Amino acid sequence: MELKIGLLPGDGIGPEVIKEAVKVLDSIANKFNHKIFWNEGLVGAAAIDVTGDPYPDETHKICLNSDAVLFGAVGDPKYDNDPTAKIRPEEGLLRMRKKLGLYANIRPTYTFDSLLEKSPIKKSIIQGTDLVFVRELTGGIYFGKRGRNKTDDYAYDTCEYNVNEIKRLAKIGFELAMKRSKKLCCIDKANVLETSRLWRQTVQSLEKNYPEVNVSYEFVDAVAMRLIHSPSYYDVLITSNLFGDILTDEASVISGSMGLMPSASVGVETSIYEPIHGSFPQAKGKNIANPLATILSASMMFERSFNLYEESKLIRDLVNESISNNIVTKDLSGDGKSFTTEEVGDWIVERIRKK
Repeated sequence: MELKIGLLPGDGIGPEVIKEAVKVLDSIANKFNHKIFWNEGLVGAAAIDVTGDPYPDETHKICLNSDAVLFGAVGDPKYDNDPTAKIRPEEGLLRMRKKLGLYANIRPTYTFDSLLEKSPIKKSIIQGTDLVFVRELTGGIYFGKRGRNKTDDYAYDTCEYNVNEIKRLAKIGFELAMKRSKKLCCIDKANVLETSRLWRQTVQSLEKNYPEVNVSYEFVDAVAMRLIHSPSYYDVLITSNLFGDILTDEASVISGSMGLMPSASVGVETSIYEPIHGSFPQAKGKNIANPLATILSASMMFERSFNLYEESKLIRDLVNESISNNIVTKDLSGDGKSFTTEEVGDWIVERIRKK
């Protein structure tokens, strides 16, 4: 099978973790007689430095001409620390989502038995957690009208949604629920926000199409609490852009490290696969970044975009093996022996060859 994959390493540790995922995918492709055509582009601060644009037209063309895209991270302290900066790396990410129609972010949260003790939450609470957030990505407060007044002492950001934006996101949630435990939670703030009332009304209108799915509706603050004291209560959760941004980062703590969780952003034009962590500039160039989330994102890509289930499962199994055998980077090793970013990738590649 021929696979056209766009490659956007981005900023910070992005290029380092992407490099390891590429090694793993190339090894899998060789084992299963696939051919990967890589096409690399610039995004974020790396793109600003070269072109002055965080999401250049050339990068957009690469994404459009790819079956799927593997993405690292964006962000750089030189922009974070300058509140007057007119162009920021994160603008590239938002524009990429909008131009590619990446309307749904699918982010799983699950635990690894060998890492249960490393989570800041009690083992008895998180054991067995296996949930999936479906977050709306191209609407809401991040894309609504915003601005300041002439005297610069007043600012506003507007949250806007329409029924079609909610429906297409909710359908992904319902379909995921049908493949899992047929349990769906819609997260909103319908007691206060008009957009949340539209969310709840729209999701309720879809229930008749999925009679087997047990649907619940919860306020975002209640979910924020329950995620910590009983996360296994949930299975598939759908929510708006801002709520999803906050809750998915909260949920990432359950696994013990943000360096472990993958994600997929499903779009009209293509789909982007990326680790949930940021650019982590403090670790840039030190060969200590955890590549497992990126490698697991590549596994998601093989399954969701190419229907290569056996290949995807092998990657997941070997990531589990690396964790069980303590072939992990410093963020997971604690006081024990740790491995470099490259060593973790090399170990997985060698295991692929031996399977």
